[in-house]
Order: sequence, then C-alpha cells, then structure tokens
Amino acid sequence: MSRIFHFVLGFTTIVILSLIVSSNPKKIRVRFIFQVLIIEILFGYFILHSQLGSNSIRKLCTLFDTLLIFASEGTNFIFGGMHAQGLATFFLNILCPIIFISALIGILKYTHILVFSIRIIGTILSKINGMGKLESFNAVSSLILGQSENFIVYKNIIGKIPAPRMYTMAATAMSTVSLSIIGAYMTMLAPKYVVAALILNMFSAFIILSLLNPYVVDKEKDIDITDFYINNQNIFEIIGEYILIGFKIAVTVAAMLIGFIALISALNFTFKILFNTSLQEILGYIFFPCAWIMGIPTDEILPVSSIMATKLISNEFIAIINLQNISSDLSPQTVGITSVFLVSFSNFSSIGIIAGAIKGLNKTQGNMISQHLGFKLIYSSTLINMLSASIVGLLI
Repeated sequence: MSRIFHFVLGFTTIVILSLIVSSNPKKIRVRFIFQVLIIEILFGYFILHSQLGSNSIRKLCTLFDTLLIFASEGTNFIFGGMHAQGLATFFLNILCPIIFISALIGILKYTHILVFSIRIIGTILSKINGMGKLESFNAVSSLILGQSENFIVYKNIIGKIPAPRMYTMAATAMSTVSLSIIGAYMTMLAPKYVVAALILNMFSAFIILSLLNPYVVDKEKDIDITDFYINNQNIFEIIGEYILIGFKIAVTVAAMLIGFIALISALNFTFKILFNTSLQEILGYIFFPCAWIMGIPTDEILPVSSIMATKLISNEFIAIINLQNISSDLSPQTVGITSVFLVSFSNFSSIGIIAGAIKGLNKTQGNMISQHLGFKLIYSSTLINMLSASIVGLLI
C-alpha cells in the first residue's frame, strides 16, 4: 500500500473519529482545514529534510535550558543538595521552575513584550486557521511555556473565556510539550522527530479542534487579551504577584499528579487481579487500529500500540524509555512515527495538571475542565498526535 494512499485513508479515519463527537458539525469550515493541512505538510517536509528548521529549534532549547539553570539556583538554595543528588526529581526539575518562569511572564507582561507577541502571532495564525487570536496565540504560548505555566498568561481574563474556547485552549496545551524539557527528549529520541512533533502538533490541533469543537469567533466581540494587561502596578508588585501564582500552580499540580498517578496504579492492580493482565496490555489491543492508521507496519503494530497505551495511562517519558528498549527491533519508519506520537503531554495525568493549573487561577473554569471535559480532552489530543504521526509516516 503506497504511503499516499495510506495517509489519505488514515486522515479520513481521523476526520470521521473527530466528527463522531463534534459539538456542531454545521459550523465546520472545510477551507481552513485543508489550508492548515497543506501548510502542515510543507512544514513537516522542511523540518524532516532540512537542517535549518532543526537548528533553529535547538537554539531555542538552549535558551530554555539556560533558564532552567537559573531556576535551579533558587531551588538549590531552598532544598539544599537534593537537586544534585537526584532526589524529588519531578518536583524540583519540573514543578519548581514554574515559579521562576511565572516571574518571567510577569516581567514580559510589564514590558509589553507579550502584548506585541499576541498581536503579531495571533493575527497571522488566526488568518491561517480561521480561529480567534486567543486560540492562535495560546497554541504558541503552550509550546513555549508548557501546559501548566501557559495559563498564567491568561490570569486576568480566564474567568471570561467561554467554555468552547476554554476547551480548545486546554486541548491545545495537552497535545504538545514545552520547550523547557525538549532537551531531555532530544537525548532519548532523534532530535528531528522532536522538532517535527512540536510544529506538527500545533497545526494538527487546529485541524482536529476545527472538526471536533467548531465555532465561529465574532471578530468584533473577540476577547482582546491585550486590554487585560493594562494596570497600574509597578514591576516589583507584578513580579511578587506572579511568583505567588507560580507557587500556587506548582503545589496544585503536584497534588493532582499524586492523586491521579495513584489511581492509575490502583486500576492496574485491580485489572491484574480480575483479568490477570494490566490495563496497558488491554489498551494495547484497543490501540492496534490506531497504530495501523498512523502507518505502522502490521508486524510491528502490537509492541507499538502497547507503548502508545503506556503513554496514555502513565506519561510520555515512560513510553519513550519503552520505545528505546525495542527500537533496534523496529524499522526506522516505525521509530520515527512512534517518536512523533509520543512527544506530547496527552495522558490521563495531564487532565489533573491542566485542571489544577486552571483551578489555581479560576476555580469555576478548573472544575468545568475536570468534571465535564476530561475524557474529551484525552480523545481530542490523541487524535491530534495521531494526525501528526500520520503526516510523518507520509514524509519519511
């Protein structure tokens, strides 16, 4: 079966899966979907067959690695040598830097750099994807800042964002990763696939969410986020405020992760007792057709689908390690497709992270995400990653 035919078949299936749960199919605008798809394929070709795109992202990764070094200075001062000894790694390396990044966001807010970025990036992307400027900038800020830190940017307006747009923002944040941890991924996977996943997931989110959660933003009534950056605070007040916001989100996310990961562990234990198998193994068979849609060769589907399931119920790092362990037995095409699928925050624990981050800023919006949209977030973000992986299958 040719790659083009397989991609068309896979893309059609992904579209159908999106339409099954679409909130309002009559509002789908086909022109923007195909427009974004063409641009996404061109970007994918450029990244996978050119060193220029990869080198540009690498420079950004270096910048964020440097910021994390600065963040570790504050962490080490409070927690002593725990960081150097590799203790409490997730909390110290992933959650604590949120406080420093939050302070930087406050500074960017005070200097109006964020305002300028919103106007430029939001305007360009909204013309391409047909969405509002809010959704378009959120796609970029999610990629830069990460799924939890990202929502700090919208602190002043988050309570005013309608539910459909809030869902789009949350799904976009879940379907990508942040630049702050790209360096770690690049030590585990081929850098070109990490870079490809970053860009492709952003455009895939525009496509899937335009199908699954379509709505038309009235430009005259669109939320102008720049209006909410106007205040009379001085820079020290803003920095202090955003440091406390970052701390609140870090603690909330930690609590959510503890609870969700414990529940998933309990489910695996229960499945072992009742069915003599784990939840991952059962989900592996469920993901079998999904892996085939992405372009995985038939004789390699089962081990890959199990890795996909592992990512879904745990996290991408565990799944990437599992891929490393069997990569020598897989074809280069399979490794590339699977790598792109894995580079995202799309898993059950991310529901807790996103809901916790939003709840730290606005309780009502956070409850809406956790109580009503959790499984739909997993569904949409998984389709987004499948589309990105399918495009890579077409190009490699």
